[in-house]
Amino acid sequence: MQAEPHTMSNLQLELLKLYAHNVDEQDLLAIRQLIGLYFAEKASAAMDAFIEEKEFTPLDIANWAYEHWRSETRS
Repeated sequence: MQAEPHTMSNLQLELLKLYAHNVDEQDLLAIRQLIGLYFAEKASAAMDAFIEEKEFTPLDIANWAYEHWRSETRS
């Protein structure tokens, strides 16, 4: 049985281009921060769209902080 070849994502390929250059530690930290910020903003936009779609109010959102989603186990 032959293993399937692993293909890289477009993000991996783009990052490999960056790896070809030696960047200093300060630049590396800045790049990490930019990537993190990008995905945080994307998640925030998705949450905003979800809230708008479901027509949640700010009170609904605030109440989530106090809800318990774990099920209680009883002996």
